[in-house]
Amino acid sequence: MRVHVLQHAFFEGLGNIENWLRQQGATISYTRLYEAAKFPAVEQLDLIIALGGPMSVNDEAELPWLIQEKQFIAQAIREDVAVFGICLGAQLIASAMGKRVYPGPEKEIGWHPIHATDNSSSTFNFPNTVSVLHWHGETFDLPDEAVNLAESVVCKHQAFQLGRRVIGLQFHMEMTRESIEKMLVHCGGDLTEGNFVQSEQVIRAASNERFSALEHLMAELLSYITQGIDKRSGHHLLSMTR
Repeated sequence: MRVHVLQHAFFEGLGNIENWLRQQGATISYTRLYEAAKFPAVEQLDLIIALGGPMSVNDEAELPWLIQEKQFIAQAIREDVAVFGICLGAQLIASAMGKRVYPGPEKEIGWHPIHATDNSSSTFNFPNTVSVLHWHGETFDLPDEAVNLAESVVCKHQAFQLGRRVIGLQFHMEMTRESIEKMLVHCGGDLTEGNFVQSEQVIRAASNERFSALEHLMAELLSYITQGIDKRSGHHLLSMTR
């Protein structure tokens, strides 16, 4: 499986996603946008993962590579490449599809529950309620024909699915303890007073069982959007080499 990662900050990486990719024997390549905006040919890829980042998708004047990145994502979606977006990555998908990204009613940082809003047989199903890590101040309008999959008290659009192969998450299921420590070091200034902003101590206090459950749910999601990719690319999913 040929996987390309869009990384926006050196301290926001794949987290537990890397474990799943290596189990599949995936080939992993990167566009590290904080270094250079160089993108591969879309037709060479099976899965694109757009990670989070501290910038806004609206910062095109300061970060003109955002324009190219959105074009790359839009082309991938048109060509039926699987696309998975996390936080900023989900907002990039929405923006690439012509939708607004704008400040949410409240900043949401820390462990807060999301609630499933769709449990149909044609979409990925989240648990009815699950506590996940949030780190965002913006939200977005859903792309046309997208299905809203989850919501929280403060954010109506927490997860969406577009077609069979595109899912965006406003929250972070990929985070490990190490990932969180990096976020606290580099984005700790975001922890200002707010109704949905937790302290470093509360964020660190999550149990090992919570991290394990989220890694399992992440694996289910990635398996869902990549199902059948072996047929499209002419290889068996489990026999691909790195």
